[in-house]
Amino acid sequence: MSAAKAEPASEPKITPELVAQHGLKPDEYQRILRLLGRRPTFTELGIFSAMWNEHCSYKSSRLHLRKLPVTGRVVIQGPGENAGVIDIGDGLAAVFKMESHNHPSYIEPYQGATTGVGGILRDVFTMGARPIACMNALSFGAPDHPKTHHLVSGVVAGVGGYGNSFGVPTVGGSVRFHSRYDGNILVNAFALGLAEADRIFYAKATGVGNPIVYLGSKTGRDGIHGATMASAEFDDKSEEKRPTVQVGDPFAEKLLLEACLELMATDSIIAIQDMGAAGLTCSAVEMGAKGDLGVELDLDKVPTRETGMSAYEMMLSESQERMLMVLKPGKEAEAEAIFRKWGLDFAIIGRTTDDLRFRIVHHGEVKADLPIKELGDEAPLYDRPHVPTLPRPVLAARDLPATLPAGEALLRLIGSPELSSRRWVWEQYDHLILGNTVQPPGGDAAVVRVLDGPKGLVMTSDVTPRYCEADPVEGGKQAVAEAWRNITAVGGLPLAVTDNLNFGNPERPEIMGQFVGCLEGIGAACRALDFPIVSGNVSLYNETNGRGILPTPTIGGVGLVEDVARTATIGFKAAGETVVVLGETVGWLGQSIWLAEILGREDGAPPPVDLAAEKRNGDFVRGLIHAEEITACHDVSDGGLLVALAEMAMAGGVGVRLIGGAAGIPAHAFWFGEDQGRYVVTTTPDAAAALMAKARAAGVAALVLGTSGGDALILPDEEPILVAALKARHEGFLPTLMSGRREAA
Repeated sequence: MSAAKAEPASEPKITPELVAQHGLKPDEYQRILRLLGRRPTFTELGIFSAMWNEHCSYKSSRLHLRKLPVTGRVVIQGPGENAGVIDIGDGLAAVFKMESHNHPSYIEPYQGATTGVGGILRDVFTMGARPIACMNALSFGAPDHPKTHHLVSGVVAGVGGYGNSFGVPTVGGSVRFHSRYDGNILVNAFALGLAEADRIFYAKATGVGNPIVYLGSKTGRDGIHGATMASAEFDDKSEEKRPTVQVGDPFAEKLLLEACLELMATDSIIAIQDMGAAGLTCSAVEMGAKGDLGVELDLDKVPTRETGMSAYEMMLSESQERMLMVLKPGKEAEAEAIFRKWGLDFAIIGRTTDDLRFRIVHHGEVKADLPIKELGDEAPLYDRPHVPTLPRPVLAARDLPATLPAGEALLRLIGSPELSSRRWVWEQYDHLILGNTVQPPGGDAAVVRVLDGPKGLVMTSDVTPRYCEADPVEGGKQAVAEAWRNITAVGGLPLAVTDNLNFGNPERPEIMGQFVGCLEGIGAACRALDFPIVSGNVSLYNETNGRGILPTPTIGGVGLVEDVARTATIGFKAAGETVVVLGETVGWLGQSIWLAEILGREDGAPPPVDLAAEKRNGDFVRGLIHAEEITACHDVSDGGLLVALAEMAMAGGVGVRLIGGAAGIPAHAFWFGEDQGRYVVTTTPDAAAALMAKARAAGVAALVLGTSGGDALILPDEEPILVAALKARHEGFLPTLMSGRREAA
């Protein structure tokens, strides 16, 4: 490609309208004027816009994020780097993070999703880790919304298209549908990698005069102002923002991965940062600011794929598959040889300085000269006004009539948009590549072998947005507890969390109240369960025309199993086994799926989360799994007990005969209540009595539900439901929706 042409001599005049177009408030612009003692250049305005927007600066959330627990016995690196790092023993570390690509995926679903996956993979291998697994958490609008079919199709294809081509398995995740996401879907991407615990790479630059090197693909005009767009509400003209969506190339990223890991083995790197949001600007500023150094860049040396790019465009481009490194002096030739071998661009584009300035030179002219600390770690910080969510009433089961027999209600629920099978989605992802996937999608949590075993890493993503809206504190607790429970249900020891905090406009006190409340609950649960947060992402302004999404603080949990051969699965294994629920059942129907699907209501208080009971019950269940005292395990969540039992029957192809509920609890509340901290387990008849006694001794509530066997789910005094009929209903919704037919059961 030919070198970029000279930037036009005349730049746009800085006007209040131009400042507003850059997402900067009048008071923020005044702060810039005070900081510089002059008006910014056009390029400088763009740089401030990129660094001070919500997506990059966390200006509305930093104050509250500081309250979260981020340290612990296994934490090597907490929040503040590209990804979190935990010690998993044997000299190895797990490196992981979750990040959003919500706005781009709504505008251009395929490319938005692909670049979301590509970005999170770079966050992981930037730390020196080889990615071994991906997950995602997707939230779409109502199934009958005119855009839902297009968005689901594009996002799922994009997730699969990038992960499959890059060569990393997508092993789990979640998909939800709700009308509150009609105008603003959520695409949260998670990646996990393995590294040597003493070979982690960081973004902090050190040393004056060290070379700054550009690596990877060339810079184009795609993605300009992507981070600024991600920090704004949508409106009816959002489709016009399509040019701000980046374009991904998974094959180029695979080459970048291999080149980076090869260079990392040579002891040449001082600091490394991927070019994600705000591209060259953010990566350079973060490396310099973290190291208390200045940075000078010569844009004439930046590889470009388009002619005539201005300094403004190069600094704000979010072209994908690019890295920035600070190299040790004298290592340039060795590093260049590696990157040229992999067919990637390599260019020395600048150096570190001792003056704490961020200086940009283009065609011999200084286009930006800014204080680097104020751009980076001293961006604006706001204590937004917030009001707590008013408590919802506790709904009594006796006031919620059972309009359908339990069996009919089960069929309705199991085929509903919220609870139906996600097979149509995950079968488009390669979840077996690399050959280490032990438990694939469809269970409580994914399990991936560590190297050749026997250890395995367990991962899950969880949140119940309707709980978070009704009671942010309890909803935040439940999201963490659900992740902890899912890891426990396969036999894993929960170790640490990454989060993706998706909310509406923080300038609305009620939305900020949701954010603050959810963080209070998340923090309480992480402390109680010894489940620290090591990385994450905040995505605000997720609303369209003033209508916000449901508060959706997605929790990505990671745990460890010592032997992948001794993990639990959800399916019934054989006939004649005793089925037991562990944990207390009271029949809580507020905010339940039963309430929404059967009575058409979304109200009431969500189930409370007893964190001491969660810990006690989970530790007990994990002990049973490790001692091989149970044959199947499944946590109880959305839909309650009967849905969990149906899922176990479908997974194992074995029916179950149920003996009834509990005294004093209406049948529909017993079967469909969403009480927390519960697990359904199976054991042999000979071991059942000992299990019940052991539970009593541990202070864990236990109740026998029935016996496995046959080819049907049988409720007292109701017609049997064939497991095949359950499967047909469960599997039907998404294929029907995506085939274009609207008559889903």
